[in-house]
Amino acid sequence: MGEAAMRRPARQVDYEDIQGIVRFGYRRMTQAVFLLLRVTNADAARAWLANARITSAMTQEPPPTTALQIAFTSEGLRALGVAEDIIEGFSSEFIVGMSSDPAHARRLGDIGPSDPAQWQWGGAPEAIPHVMVMLYAEPGGLEAWGMEAMAGAEEGFVQLAGLGTSDMDGVEPFGFVDGISEPTIDWQRERPARDEEREDYTNLSCLGEYLLGYPNEYGGYTDRPLLDPQRDPDALLSPAEEAPDKADFGRNGSYLVLRQLEQDVSGFWRFIDAQVQGDPTDRKRLAEAMVGRTMDGEPLVGRTNEAIDGEDDPRNSFTYRDDDAGLRCPIGAHIRRSNPRNADLPAGPPGFVSWAKRTLGFDAEALAGDLVASTRFHRLLRRGREYGPGVSLADAVAGQVPQEGTGLHFICLGANIARQFEFVQSAWLSGIRFNGSPDESDPLIGNHLPRADGTATDCFSMPVAAGPAQRVCGLPQFVTVLGGAYFFLPGLRALRYIAKGEP
Repeated sequence: MGEAAMRRPARQVDYEDIQGIVRFGYRRMTQAVFLLLRVTNADAARAWLANARITSAMTQEPPPTTALQIAFTSEGLRALGVAEDIIEGFSSEFIVGMSSDPAHARRLGDIGPSDPAQWQWGGAPEAIPHVMVMLYAEPGGLEAWGMEAMAGAEEGFVQLAGLGTSDMDGVEPFGFVDGISEPTIDWQRERPARDEEREDYTNLSCLGEYLLGYPNEYGGYTDRPLLDPQRDPDALLSPAEEAPDKADFGRNGSYLVLRQLEQDVSGFWRFIDAQVQGDPTDRKRLAEAMVGRTMDGEPLVGRTNEAIDGEDDPRNSFTYRDDDAGLRCPIGAHIRRSNPRNADLPAGPPGFVSWAKRTLGFDAEALAGDLVASTRFHRLLRRGREYGPGVSLADAVAGQVPQEGTGLHFICLGANIARQFEFVQSAWLSGIRFNGSPDESDPLIGNHLPRADGTATDCFSMPVAAGPAQRVCGLPQFVTVLGGAYFFLPGLRALRYIAKGEP
């Protein structure tokens, strides 16, 4: 399939069929709310969907001031009457959902206070949303837009939860500049989509990593529902690229992961303050070591002059190639875990002999550094929003925080839930063996609870040039999951197919 994708001429991207959140992110629309709904009347729900004014990925002049996006869980597709064999064409992770069983929860690190049994929504079967409606607006416009966009929805849906958001001006609740590093998508389809080794880290990703119906980094097409033409008599769906005789239900759609992450801002800063005996300089230094960037977004490893394919933000002009030991940016730091910035092979001199030694594992030094899977197969497109009131550093250290919760509605998009979100979450963030780390999970978002065999996971190591690493232990849990679900964000053609109902 990879070779076929490589030979096949690339079709032009149909932006009118893609929901705009994939391409734009709507940063100018600083007001947003995410409505989680359950279907009460399938006919009325489909009628409302048929008239919903979904914002596409088309460039508009002037840009829109509001946006509406819609996504569905597998339970939601069933509730709307989508045939079971169509749903079975999606990935198993999407079908069974995020809170399917305790073993799955453990792999994602959802234990203790984050156990799905304690979630505010998304845990129990009756608390799993069917539909997610995402409303965005420029300042001052959300209330009126919400009333207009949701008019008549009450005839087909009941609201399970309304997730409000905050505008913290590009800073996440702990106080760090956020949203700096995102993959650059190859919208022009100029990058060859084939499975070949890449010796340098790249920030440019194949379109098929984030949208179904296009070849991915392996040069193949991710599985999704492909229908016989008679099931689409009105030709609402596009033909599949790799199977033109099939109607592609998934094309231009994406999987959307939503997790409500409550952040204990005061607990985070008070713990760090206690570790450094109240020294403000050391307090900032330790917090930045745990994150991997300074509070204003500069990488601790330092910028480099080497060009990175697909990267235009100078704060992202770095890799960890010259910091193998983690002396400048600790190996277990949050941003290093979430994006190790490595290539397919460990670094080494040019030439066939060097390549062969590194590939076959005969280079001991390279083998020691080859402990993290290739980053380009596990990138996420983040589209989350903060919620709740911001908390100043002084108030956080003093323990003076509002009773209203604050945190992040984490949203990411990808074409493969298992290879992208679940791999990063379980292997890199929750995992205690990341890049040889000594029984440590992510210092920022890890649960820091002992494993089933009693192994402690509540430490954070900062290597030093001479002698043992400096370790901070006893980390409490700073981030708690309050809810979560897997959604399918369909293309607009598929959305019309859902709204019409299968003949």
